[in-house]
Amino acid sequence: MPSPKKRTFSLPEEQSAVEAGIYASGSEVVRAGLRSLQERDSVVERWLREDVATTFDALQADPSRALSARDVYDVVRARHADRSKKTA
Repeated sequence: MPSPKKRTFSLPEEQSAVEAGIYASGSEVVRAGLRSLQERDSVVERWLREDVATTFDALQADPSRALSARDVYDVVRARHADRSKKTA
């Protein structure tokens, strides 16, 4: 592992996890934030590779499977109306 480089940063009071006692140092806060970003990027990459790409390939192979924008809008509108009825 390469030697760490020193960085300086400032956080507003409301974001200071060190003063709140959640982390022992600013370095821990930054490391946790970077880990979180890496995990999120990994999840997005997996979703793109496994779901989006396979769906795109399937639509390329059989374009008749695609829905028109109007059909998608109608489905979304119907789902929204159904949810609105359940919460009312």
